[in-house]
Amino acid sequence: MTAFQHSPDLWRDFPELVPGVLTARGVTADAPVADRLLPYTETAAKRLATAGTESELPEIQAWRRAFARMGLKPTQYRCASESLLRRLRKEGALPGLHPLIDLCNAVSVGYAIPVAVFDLSRIAGDLEVRRATGEETYLTFGGETEHPAPGEVIFADAEGRAHARRWTNRQSGLSAVRPGTTDVLIVAEALHDTARADIDALLAALTADLAALWPGAPSTPSVLTPSAPRFTVTA
Repeated sequence: MTAFQHSPDLWRDFPELVPGVLTARGVTADAPVADRLLPYTETAAKRLATAGTESELPEIQAWRRAFARMGLKPTQYRCASESLLRRLRKEGALPGLHPLIDLCNAVSVGYAIPVAVFDLSRIAGDLEVRRATGEETYLTFGGETEHPAPGEVIFADAEGRAHARRWTNRQSGLSAVRPGTTDVLIVAEALHDTARADIDALLAALTADLAALWPGAPSTPSVLTPSAPRFTVTA
């Protein structure tokens, strides 16, 4: 993978978009992450207790409006952070999967912002968030191949493989983090009124956690804009 960006038409249709991006290298599956998760999940639990449900949070409401604009039913298709918050509210905890995923999931609920993590070794060429042509392939976690409908917002690489469907709804099994994953791309995206300040805070917190768990792992994060929409992945 060489670069990450959003297509010009997405910037046109969603001018409120604020994406934060960074890479992490040298990740391992044995880092002691548990103590770093609690502050984020406690923050989320307190916000949920006040709001009642995750759908009342402004960060989630913004994504629900975006999904509606994309022709999706917000109660049928939820952004990743809403799904995680819903699980936290109902079950009282998030599942343990991998130290890096556990950390990013906790950050996601703490800020109520979707955070995607992609195995860099599984991405061909550039990765672009764009509307599908209908020719792309998407690998489910169950091993089945799907074809996103034309116009659906996907994360597509240079070989026409979709690494996420319905924008922030669901990632692909192809580039999911595995025990042997070492190098990743991390993308956080927000649309609400205070998105820029919250993305800045999220990136600062996540970078500090990554550096503590895997010294030297995180790159300098970037916040993309319509005038500077491209994040270059360095070796």
